[in-house]
Amino acid sequence: MNFVEGRKFLPKVIVRNNNLDAALRVFKRKMNDSDLLLEYREHQYFEKKCTRKNKAKASAKVRERKRQEKSK
Repeated sequence: MNFVEGRKFLPKVIVRNNNLDAALRVFKRKMNDSDLLLEYREHQYFEKKCTRKNKAKASAKVRERKRQEKSK
């Protein structure tokens, strides 16, 4: 993660030759790599600890089921 004195900052992109399309592509890639958007979505609303655990267990079951189907 990108931290400056405990605060996160957005990735910066330089626009060259007025090429906004390329700059936007680079910005989107940097945002994906930094996981800031994912963290923002997680903190958008409060979720109880038990709910988070239940979601994690459910996704683990789905992953395991997919792994089992793949190995057959």
